[in-house]
Parts: sequence; C-alpha cells; structure tokens
Amino acid sequence: MGNGAPTRHRSTIALFAVVCLPFGAGYFLSYLYRSINAVIGPPIAVEFGLGAGDLGLLTSVYFLGFGLFQLPLGILLDRYGPRRVQFGLLLVAACGALIFSAAQSFSVLTLGRGLIGVGFAGGLMASFKAITLWFPRRRWPLLNGLIMGFGGLGTMAATTPVEMALEWASWRDVFHFLAVVTAAVSLLILLGVPSHDSEREERVDSMKETLAGLGRIFRDRAFWRVVPVSIAAMGAGLSLQGLWAGPWLHDVGGLSSEEVARHLLVLNLALTVGMLVTGVVADGFARIGVGVIGVVRFAALILLVPLILLIFEVHPRGYWVWASFGFLSNLAIVVYPAISAHFTVRYAGRAMTGLNLLLFLGAFLIQYLVGAIIDLWPPGPGGGYHPDGYRTAIWLVALLIVLALGWLGVARGRLRNTSVRARAP
Repeated sequence: MGNGAPTRHRSTIALFAVVCLPFGAGYFLSYLYRSINAVIGPPIAVEFGLGAGDLGLLTSVYFLGFGLFQLPLGILLDRYGPRRVQFGLLLVAACGALIFSAAQSFSVLTLGRGLIGVGFAGGLMASFKAITLWFPRRRWPLLNGLIMGFGGLGTMAATTPVEMALEWASWRDVFHFLAVVTAAVSLLILLGVPSHDSEREERVDSMKETLAGLGRIFRDRAFWRVVPVSIAAMGAGLSLQGLWAGPWLHDVGGLSSEEVARHLLVLNLALTVGMLVTGVVADGFARIGVGVIGVVRFAALILLVPLILLIFEVHPRGYWVWASFGFLSNLAIVVYPAISAHFTVRYAGRAMTGLNLLLFLGAFLIQYLVGAIIDLWPPGPGGGYHPDGYRTAIWLVALLIVLALGWLGVARGRLRNTSVRARAP
C-alpha cells in the first residue's frame, strides 16, 4: 500500500485517466465554487439587499465550512480512502448548491454556501492521497502540479464563462446546473476510480491515538512559527481573489461587468501560473541555500507590493496589478509540504489538514472583516462601495502580513526535512 506503485495491469497513462482526471474534476469544481461569488455576488446582493459585510460573510462561510472539516477529513481519508470520502463529500456539495439556488433568505443562502464549503473540503487532500496510493513517488511532483492546474482552470471558469452564462440565465440556474455536474463527478469518482487494496486493510490507530497525534502537531513550536504568516499571506489571496477583486474593479476601477470578468480571468490565469511554478521557485531558492522559512518570508514581503499598488490606486484599470497579485499570492504554499516533511509520515496527513483548518478559518475572518470595514463608509457616487472603504480594508490586510512577518522573525522553532516541493491548499 505505502509506495503507491501502479499495478501491472494498468499503464501510467491509463491510471492518470481513471484516477487523476476524476479527482481533478472535483478540484476544478472546488475552485469554481470558491471564486464564483466575485461574478455572481453583485446580483445576489441586489436581490437580497445585502451590504458589503453580509456579502463578505456569505462568501467566507465557504472557508468556514471548508476549514472546520479539515481535522475530520484527515481521519476519514486515513480510515476509508480518498475514493469513498470524496464521493460522499461531493454529494454534500451538490446538496449545498441546490439549497443555495433555491434560497429565499440570507440564512438559507448561508447554509447552502457553508455546505458547499464542507463538500469541497477534501478537493486537494483527497487528490494527493489518491496519487500517493496509485503512483510511484517519482511521479508525485508532476501529478500534484497537474492537479493544482485543474484548480486554476476552475478559477478561470468562474470569470468570463460565468458572466456569459448570466446573460441568458439567472444565477439560480447556474447553481442548478453546477449541482447536477457536482453530483455527476461524485458518481464518476465512486464508479470510475478503481478501489485500492488499502481500502480493505484494517486500521490500527484508535481514535485516542489519532487525537494524540493531533495534540503533537498543535504543540509543535515550528508549526506555530509559520502558521500566522501562512494565514495572512494565503488568506489575503483567497479572500480578495475569491470575492473582493470583482467589486473593487467595478467600484474603484470603474469597469463594466464584462470588463471585470476579463480582468478576473487574467487574475486567475496568473494565479494558475503561480501554482505551477511555485515548486520551481522553491527549488531555485534551495539551490542557493535558502530554506522554507526564507521562501515564505520572501513571498509575504513581495505580496505587499501589489497590495500597496491597490491601496494607492496605481493604474486601477490595468491588468498587471491584479495579475501580479494573483501570481504572488500562492508562493507561500511552500509551507504545506514543509509541514508534511517536518512530521513523520504517520502524522503528515493530519499536519496538512491541521494547517488547512487554521488557514481557512483565517481566510473566513479576513474576507468577512474586509466586507465589514467597507460597510463603515456610505455607498460611493455610482452606487457601489466607497473607495475609502476598500483602501482601509486592504491596509488592514497588509498590516496583518507585516505583523505575521514580525512573528516569523522572533518566534522559535525550526522546520526539519524541508527539501520538498510545494503544494497548494
């Protein structure tokens, strides 16, 4: 089980088709749902009379559901395998999409969005687990990168294609369609992905031993040294890219809905490229003797540059500022494989999902706080949110990154065995 070598009866290409493509489709949908409110958020806000704080809360509930399910996810993946776990979770996501599409109140909208977050909690972790089961170790970096590429394609699908769909259908129709597609992918994973021998093996860890392993992770100094900067940097990327980039481009940049969708497409294309090259960047730093802590520090520092450009509204109608933000916002993901390598193989899965828990709770708070701050200002001249609200909120995001960098510099704890490639959350 442990080496995940391909069976003699299937070639690597055939295994890619029956394992990676179905799981990749699930991860594609995860990023599509995560980012779609940047386009459909304005019509929902108009229909339900939502302020910026309400819209931020609605969108960030995805992160709350996603994050809270991370610890159970790690246990379930170890006990039941990625195929059965992902099948069940995607059905939860499909139900959430149906509830969201039929909602007539803000509370039901929020419930649906939260269930969608829970349903996609295993999008990447289940994919990585499946790859480690079915493929030899030498293939993991390439296949992990390809899976992350599916996520990038999902962010792009949430921009111009969704905007085009809204020209002939309502946002409710879009979610009806997505619910059906999500259920279909769920069945594809259950019926199309072969079962692995590990799914039939007896699990030796008791629940007490499992929880003791979590305690070891959350008592580790090195873990808590890198957590704040990971939350600040990646939480900023998740919250702004997933919601506030779209309204900012409309209210501050003065762009039409079609122009906003094109800008978001460029942003998400840059995000995808950033995902794919992060491992190369980390390897380059390693060759000159810079470890993971140095890479994370560098990533957080340069992420401040596009944030400052947004604060001072440098070329607000240009593509390049948001594209640079998308490209840079994922460089801090080198901390994921570093945390995995820091602990033994026995605890690596729980360490990854433990970090995911904290990261997505942080993204939930950042996305909500941005909206709450924007709501402190009256509406702008054109009826949108006031530019000063955006400016103050982005200042807060930048300040959180600076404070996290300060903690990274003074906290004690050293990551061990960190010569590994990057993975995305």
